[in-house]
Amino acid sequence: MQERLVDRHPEVPADQLVAQMVPPPMFDEVSFASYIPDPKEPSQAAAVRKAEEFAGQVDKIHKAASKKSLFGKKKAVSGAGLYLDGGFGVGKTHLLASIFHSAPAPKSFGTFGELTNLVGALGFVNAVDRLSANSLLCIDEFELDDPGDTTMVSRLLTELSAAGVSIAATSNTLPSQLGEGRFAAQDFLREIKKLGSIFEPVRVDGPDYRHRDLPPAPEPTSPDLLAERAAATPGSTLDDYDALLKHLSTLHPSKYGALINGVSSVFVAGVHPVTDQAVALRIVVLADRLYDASVPVTVSGAKLDEIFSQEMLDGGYRKKYLRAISRLLALSRFEAAAA
Repeated sequence: MQERLVDRHPEVPADQLVAQMVPPPMFDEVSFASYIPDPKEPSQAAAVRKAEEFAGQVDKIHKAASKKSLFGKKKAVSGAGLYLDGGFGVGKTHLLASIFHSAPAPKSFGTFGELTNLVGALGFVNAVDRLSANSLLCIDEFELDDPGDTTMVSRLLTELSAAGVSIAATSNTLPSQLGEGRFAAQDFLREIKKLGSIFEPVRVDGPDYRHRDLPPAPEPTSPDLLAERAAATPGSTLDDYDALLKHLSTLHPSKYGALINGVSSVFVAGVHPVTDQAVALRIVVLADRLYDASVPVTVSGAKLDEIFSQEMLDGGYRKKYLRAISRLLALSRFEAAAA
């Protein structure tokens, strides 16, 4: 019988949220040496050098922070900060994972959303306590979506940095520009400036490698062929798009990774553009988890680059939606190539 994601109801204990904060499987073996800079983009080679230098700093700071003074207290050593800024698919996550692999344990790696979910699950004080022992916290796709997140993350990173935890992050927006176009209250602008002071920004330019020399997005599959291919693919799931979106609304985003755990390929029927922001943001999180796990995606209905309306693409979450499209297209091409 064909399995469906809507029949899955995963539970993820809060304690596991910390343990699972590691790079996605596709970045298990990456290193600074395996990052191949584009010779046409000198900023990429410069970013590799900066990332390697930062990794060396992390080790020295952690050793210094671990030493105790004559009175038995840890020495007050602030962590370093590195901010890799650039467009989609230029290898920022590759460099972030390379920094992670180079750092001494304990250490944590997660997306911005996973970090906010962690704080929500553990509570602020508990999260700070658990992460303060780290040598490093890596935050992928750093974005500020609302004033509450701004204040919470600013406070969290300030406390962790003061405890000697180094912080590396990636984003498509420079620290000084986080939150632009979304809110302008002076209190939150002050918090944003505080965040910017933690990091040294490093630019990584270049075209999206996921689309270099690749054909346009595959045409949607017919409903009948979609069902046939799903049935012929062991470990796959086949869902109706609207039913899947409804199911996602019943799950906390921190469970989306567990939702697709063990799934070999995802097939979705009846895809169409969405116009509701809450629904669209759930799709973004699911796209991230599918991409992290390298799960191929095949659909019927609308093309995957048409799932967000133009009005939504013109709004404050544009970068999130474009990232989701970029990742879903990469996964759909992977499936098309494997078919």
